[in-house]
Amino acid sequence: MKQRFRLFRRGVGGRYYLHDSITGRQESLRTSDPVVARRVLHARNEAEHQPQINLQIARAYLAGTDSAVTTRTWQVVMEELVKLKKGETQARWSFAIRDRAFDSIRAVVVLATRAEQFLRVLETGTVSTNVYLRRIRNFALAMSWLPWPVIVKAHWPKVASGEKRAITLDEHQRIVAREPNPETRAFYEACWLLGGAQSDVATLKAEDVDRNARLISYRRAKTGASSVLSFGPRLENLLMTLPNKGPLFPRLAPMHEKHRAKEFRRRCLGLGISGVSLHSYRYAWAERAKAAGYPERYAMEALGHNSRAIHRTYARGARLQLPSLEEYESAAGRIVRPSFGSRDADGSTPTGPIEARSLEPKSEAS
Repeated sequence: MKQRFRLFRRGVGGRYYLHDSITGRQESLRTSDPVVARRVLHARNEAEHQPQINLQIARAYLAGTDSAVTTRTWQVVMEELVKLKKGETQARWSFAIRDRAFDSIRAVVVLATRAEQFLRVLETGTVSTNVYLRRIRNFALAMSWLPWPVIVKAHWPKVASGEKRAITLDEHQRIVAREPNPETRAFYEACWLLGGAQSDVATLKAEDVDRNARLISYRRAKTGASSVLSFGPRLENLLMTLPNKGPLFPRLAPMHEKHRAKEFRRRCLGLGISGVSLHSYRYAWAERAKAAGYPERYAMEALGHNSRAIHRTYARGARLQLPSLEEYESAAGRIVRPSFGSRDADGSTPTGPIEARSLEPKSEAS
């Protein structure tokens, strides 16, 4: 078995050093006595050999059930994981595994992976590298290709994402005012009014709009959940300028989301606006809903979230001005029933204004 450590001396009568053939690190033994130095060298190599012997025994047992256990590398794991994905998710994963930070472990046999190798990947990579490496490792564990976690959960570096914020009304108005393309300008307005994900808004069709009932219904691309939203006069006027058949945004609909994002980023850079993306429109909608006192469950439905925690993350930047208790008590006997999503007895959708109902029980005469 190849020795991991070797001994060398610097200068005549100098101190002895250990050279690690794996990491390249050189460590002073703080002694010039050759007997002591050789004893330390022997002890370090013996300490290294014992785990290696144990690992070889483990490989021998595992090879009885998995013939590829001694040759399966992390590149193979990544490629197998990508095969299980579909559509846009597969394209996103195909791009993610090309991250240069993974180059140091691509040819490493899964069973021979050491914790420091993962740590080097995390040090040289980005937030995305951290997220995807964790998923790749979990996939290998789930497939029993990796018998133990290389880094336990408690010591895995936390994902430190950059701060996300909502786009402000002033920023939105400046972007719209500078945008020369009428379709793109209408798209930004629709994002502001609907709070939808960019792909969901860009792929809206005229058939998704019920102009009589003033409703927009579509299926979210990310989750497959259906969203039904009522719209007000501002969006109604905007829809009048868009096509009556087919895609509402024919140029943007077939465009890849990253290209729409790049267009928006170029517009923001030209205006000196930083820290926002097309996804910031969702944060803005959630914050506006919270500040207006919009019921949380209605906002969750509009944004397509099942988790209150996720919705509150979106709306965390909102500043809510609380009414006085006196004012709140005077309005406590009323609740608001939204017209969207509800149906009359005949199955039709109500088209009238939002109705206020009293909480007090009706009298028998009524």
